[in-house]
Amino acid sequence: MIKQLLLTPFQKFVKTESLAGVLLFGSTIIALIWANSPYGKFYEELWEQTIGISFQSFELKKPLILWINDGLMAVFFFVIGLELKRELLIGEINSVKKAAFPFIAALGGVLVPVSLYLLLNQDPETEKGWGIPMATDIAFALAILSTLGKRVPLSLKVFLTAFAIIDDIAAVLVIAIFYSVNVSWMYILYGIILIAFLGLLYYLRRYSFAVGIVVAIVIWFLFLKSGVHPTIAGVLLAFTIPMKRRLNVKYFSEHLNTISQKLVNVTDDDERHLLTKDEIKCIDNLDDLTFEVRSPLQHLEHKLHSLVAYFILPVFAFANAGVVVSLDYNFDFSLMTNIAVSLLVGKFIGVALFSYVGNKLNITELPGGISFRQILGISAVAGVGFTMSIFIDNLAFYGEMININSAKVGIIIGSITSAAVGYTILRLSNK
Repeated sequence: MIKQLLLTPFQKFVKTESLAGVLLFGSTIIALIWANSPYGKFYEELWEQTIGISFQSFELKKPLILWINDGLMAVFFFVIGLELKRELLIGEINSVKKAAFPFIAALGGVLVPVSLYLLLNQDPETEKGWGIPMATDIAFALAILSTLGKRVPLSLKVFLTAFAIIDDIAAVLVIAIFYSVNVSWMYILYGIILIAFLGLLYYLRRYSFAVGIVVAIVIWFLFLKSGVHPTIAGVLLAFTIPMKRRLNVKYFSEHLNTISQKLVNVTDDDERHLLTKDEIKCIDNLDDLTFEVRSPLQHLEHKLHSLVAYFILPVFAFANAGVVVSLDYNFDFSLMTNIAVSLLVGKFIGVALFSYVGNKLNITELPGGISFRQILGISAVAGVGFTMSIFIDNLAFYGEMININSAKVGIIIGSITSAAVGYTILRLSNK
C-alpha cells in the first residue's frame, strides 16, 4: 500500500513528461516545416515582434522570442527548482546512498560530452559552446521510454529522472557562472535581499501566493537588468517555497468530517442557488483547512507542471527550432558535427562508463530489476538534449545566428540519433 502511494505520483509524472515529449517533437516538426516553407519569413517576423510596457521614464519592451526565452522559461526553471528542492529533501537524491548511482552517471554525462566537445573544437570562436551537450531533456527521454511499454521497468525511469535532475543542477550552475555577461552586482544584491526576505517571510508567517508573485516579478526584473540570466531567479525563488504542511492529514480528516456534518445539517433544499450564512462559513472553513494541509511546494509543482509541459516547453520549441535547412545557407558544419557527436558519443560513453566503473568499485549499486544492457540504452537516450541544449546555445552564441543555427541543427541530429540508438538497445535488451 505504501509503495503504491509513492509510485502513483511518479507514474503520473512520467505520463505527463511522455506527452510533453510528444508535444515537443510535434512543435519542432511544425517549426522546421514553417521556417523552410515559402512562408518562412513570417515565422522569423513573428518572433521579432516587439511587445512590452512603457510609462514615463520606465520602459520594458523586448522581441517576442526574448519574452519566451527570458520570461516563460523563468517559470520552467522555477518548476525545475521546485523539483530539485523536493528531490534533495525527500526524493531520489535525498541521501548519499540514493544519489550515488544517478550522481556518478550524471557526472559522466556532463564531463565526457564537455571534454569531447573541447577536444573536437578547432575554432576559438565556437569554444564557448561547450555547455550545449551537457544536459538531458527529461520530457523527450521519458517519451521514448514510454513507447517501449513494459519492456522498461519503472525503476529505470526513476533512475533516468534522478540523473536528469542532477544534470539540470549542473546546467543551472553553468548558466549562472559561465553564461552571464556584464554582471551588475548591485542589481543581484537587491535581488538576493528580496529572495532572503521572501524566504524569511514564508518561514515566520503564513505562505502567501499573492505576495510571492508580486515580489517574484520584481526579482525577475532585477536579475534581467543584472546581466545574470533571469531564469536563475526562478530556481532561487523555488527554494524559498516551504514544503512543510501546517496541518497533518489526521487533523485535516477529523475536521473535514466535522465540517461535512455541519453542511449536511444546514442543507435542506437542493434547489436553492444561494448558500446560507452557515453554509458559507462552513465552506470558508473548508478552504482554510485545505490550504493549511497542502504542502505549498507540492501544490505549486502540481499546478505548474502541466503548464510547463503542455504549453511553455512546446512554445519554446516552436519559437526556437525553426532553422532554415538549405545547402545555400552558410552553416558551420564543424560546429554542427561537434555538437551532434558530443551528444551522441559523449553522453553514451560518459553515462555508461561512469556507471560501470562506479558499480565495479562498489561506489554505487545497480538498482533492482535493471540490467547493465538497459543502462547502455539509457546512456544513449541521455544524448537527447533538446530543450536545455537549445537554451544554452542561445546564451553561448547570442546574436551569432550562423553559430546558433548550426548548433541547433547539430542538437536536432544528435538528439534524434541518440533517441534511435537508445530505443533500439532498450527494445533488444529484454530479448
